[in-house]
Parts: sequence; C-alpha cells; structure tokens
Amino acid sequence: MLLVEVARTSEAVAGDSGRLSKVAHLAEALGRAEPGEVAVAIAYLSGELPQRQIGVGWRGLRELPPPAAVPSLTLAHVDEVFDRIKAQSGTGSQAARRGLVNGLFAAATEPEQRFLVRLLTGELRQGALDGVMTDAIARAAGVPAAEVRRALMLRGSLPAVGATALAEGAEGLRGFRLEVGRPLQPMLAQSADTVAAALEKTGVPAAVEWKLDGVRVQVHRAGSEVTVFTRTLDEITSRVPELVEAVLALPVTTAVLDGEVIALRPDGRPEPFQVTASRVGSRTDVARLREATPLSVFFFDALHLDGQDLLDLPYTARQDALAKAVPSGLLTPRVTTSDAGEVEEFFAAAVARGHEGVLVKSPDAVYAAGRRGAGWVKVKPRHTLDLVVLAAEWGNGRRRGWLSNLHLGALDPETGGYVMLGKTFKGMTDKLLAWQTERLLELATGPADQYVVPVRPELVVEIAFDGVQRSPRYPGGMALRFARVVRYRPDKRPQDADTVQTVRDIAGF
Repeated sequence: MLLVEVARTSEAVAGDSGRLSKVAHLAEALGRAEPGEVAVAIAYLSGELPQRQIGVGWRGLRELPPPAAVPSLTLAHVDEVFDRIKAQSGTGSQAARRGLVNGLFAAATEPEQRFLVRLLTGELRQGALDGVMTDAIARAAGVPAAEVRRALMLRGSLPAVGATALAEGAEGLRGFRLEVGRPLQPMLAQSADTVAAALEKTGVPAAVEWKLDGVRVQVHRAGSEVTVFTRTLDEITSRVPELVEAVLALPVTTAVLDGEVIALRPDGRPEPFQVTASRVGSRTDVARLREATPLSVFFFDALHLDGQDLLDLPYTARQDALAKAVPSGLLTPRVTTSDAGEVEEFFAAAVARGHEGVLVKSPDAVYAAGRRGAGWVKVKPRHTLDLVVLAAEWGNGRRRGWLSNLHLGALDPETGGYVMLGKTFKGMTDKLLAWQTERLLELATGPADQYVVPVRPELVVEIAFDGVQRSPRYPGGMALRFARVVRYRPDKRPQDADTVQTVRDIAGF
C-alpha cells in the first residue's frame, strides 16, 4: 500500500464532519491494505507511530527537500525508515537521523510530506479516535464492533487487534484473552458535582470508596514475577519495591490488581501529589528514596485471581474475590449503602483526611477497561477538569521570559480535536513557570518568538474553576470562570482529558 493512499484517506477523514463518513473512509482504506500493512495503516491513521517516539520533532522538519513528483513510498518502507531513525544513538546519531529524514522526505510527494510532518509533530488530529477506528475496523473486517471492543480491552493495542480482525475475523478476535503480564487499559470514572448527582447515575445501593490522590497502578503477578504498570501502561516495577513486596506476600499464584500507590505522612494524611509523583518517577537511588518517602498501596479492584478472569463479573463479586486475597490494610476504604446521608458523611470524612473525594460505584458494574463506564462516578469537593494545553502566551512584567498564560482545551470525541475553554495564568509558582516554559518550547509547533506559541496537545493539566459561563469568544460557546492551575498530570494522556460534554453537563447548558 502506498503512503499517498493513507495521506489521501487522512485528508478525507479530516474534511468530513460526520462520524459515519469518517468510518467509511477509514474502512475503505483498511480494506485495501495488505495483511502485513494493516497494523501500520491503523497506527498512522490514528495519528500514532508504532515506534511511539523516534527523536524527530518540529525543529528537525523546518528545512525539507523538495517533494517528489510521483508517489513511490510504501507503508512498509516508511515504517522501516522510522525503525532505523529510532535506532540511531551515540556519536554522529543526529547527522544520521537527519540524513534518514531527508531521504524519506525527498521520496515523498507534497501530500505525503504534509501527512508525515503532521504525523511526526503530533498534529494529525483528524477525528480517527479509538471509537471511530474501532467501528472502521469492524466494518472493514465484517465483524461486530462489540467483538473488536472486547479484543481491544484485552489486548490494549488497536493496530494489533485490527490486524487480527482483518486477517482472521471474529474467530481470531475471540482468541484474545487477559494475559497476566500484559497491561489492560484501566477503567475510568465519569464526574459528578455532588454525591446526590453521583447516586442518580449509579443508583442505590452504591459502593463508595475514597478517591486517593496517588498514582494509579495495575499490578500483574505470575508466580514469583511481579510487574507494575501505570495508567498510561508504562512499566515502573523497579521504582516501587514496597508494592512488589506487598503483592508477593499475598496468598495467590497469579493476579491482576487495580490500585493506587501514595506517599503518606506519619499521621496517615497524604503528601501532596507532587511528592508521590516524584517518588514514583525516580529511576535511580530507589532505596534511599524509599527510606525518605515510603509508599503505601491500596487496592480497589481485582481483574484476575489464580486462573480466573473477573472482568465480566459485577463489582460486588470482584470485591468479594479481592477481599479474600488482599488483607484489609491494603484495601481502599469503602462502604456500601443506600443512605445518601451516609455517603455524604463518608465523602466529608475522606476530604477531611486530605483525600480528593470519593468514587461512587454501582454494585452491578462490570470492569469496562479503557472507558469511562457509567458505573463509576467521581465526586470532588470543588470543580476541577483535566484539560489539554493548546498554546501559551509569553508573560509580562516579572513573568517576562516565561510562557505564562495557558490556552486550555477539552476533548471533543466526535472530531478528535480540542475545544478551547479559555485561558489562565493563575496558580503558578516560579518553579512551575520555569518548568512549564521549557516543556512547552519542546512541544512548540510554531515560531517561539511570537506572542502566542502553539504547542502539540500532549500536556494534561488539572484546572480548578468556579463555574462555566456562556461565551461567544470561544468555539464551544462557553468559558471557565476564575480558572487556575492545580497541577500538571503527567500520569494522564491527552485522550484521557475531560470532554466538552462533561463541561456542558457541569454548566447545565
């Protein structure tokens, strides 16, 4: 399959606002791909590289050779070049990488060059989100979309699932099983402003858990081997020895558990999130850091125990299994009740102890991996949203020389883009401003000497605000009131950001 076919499909998807039309464009392209090309085609059309990062960004693409007149690049060749670029290291690697990039672009036509630039800079936001691509794979393979979604939940890789669907059909998809040692996308929670609103979504009785301000972890044990993953599926086993030891002490042979690690003070109250994040993010001198900042672990779900997959069991059944395998001191505190007043008291107690709030869960909810299932609803004591930084403005006065005023966007699942909700320069320390400026310049997609510097939508930031008001200034017709930065969320991906609909629900528009 030629790269130009993927580039043309990308343009067609970006230019069509209808979900069904996007699905049709994608499915038609996938149907033309050879079996060995399907995974690469899915990745490229989803705006991703199979190699993830190859060390080529905006700065390396400023001066490109003239485009080729005739398309000749195949997907297999482009993927092989990306592999070679990523493999460059040591003395002379920068020049070698540059030579490979120039050679690739010299063989690319104008539309292919445009596509490659957007792919490499993270700007390929054309609406081919997982949901749209999932439907396209189902259509191209002639299988039910539910079969694709199920396989994706278990495998965690849309390109791999798509390649199997087109090569082996529904029977191949049914071959995917939960594999101990291979991480699953975690189940996520919807949001509600109040306990009462959360209970309306889940119904009663409901299970209510503390919402800890820690780092989400998924732990896999197979015999004496333990592997720990973050919510972004990064492997961090060596950084959390306390967690490994706790899991090895459990009376089980195989397990997949969902939980949080958190740094607690001697009185049991949580340290600021940055303390936990710094400890988990440190790769060296772990023994010393462990002594200075020990981590505690709390489990709240079990996905597999001793050969039995629990994903499709209701929450209550998973909790019963979890309680038999994990001592009470390692379980997230929770209550199950139909009394709204008791839930309010539990919520107030969690906040008083320094935690974020509570998660209200339906006893019947199965584990909806990778999705914001309606069975889980989070409640915090203030309005906060996880938004994506779209651009930043250079500061004035004492902030001169720093990128200060952030442009904030919420995810629009229909288009795959982000809808701007306003700006903020509040809540930033000098230390945060310095870090923020350095990081945003790395993500810049335009000249850094302009007042507004657009950036790749990769940084997720938690924003507190007092309300939402209607505003004709922004495409979404609304803006946040008194927005301020709470913290950056390196543990979250841009596609995990809150959606425009969530903001509308908060506003009541």
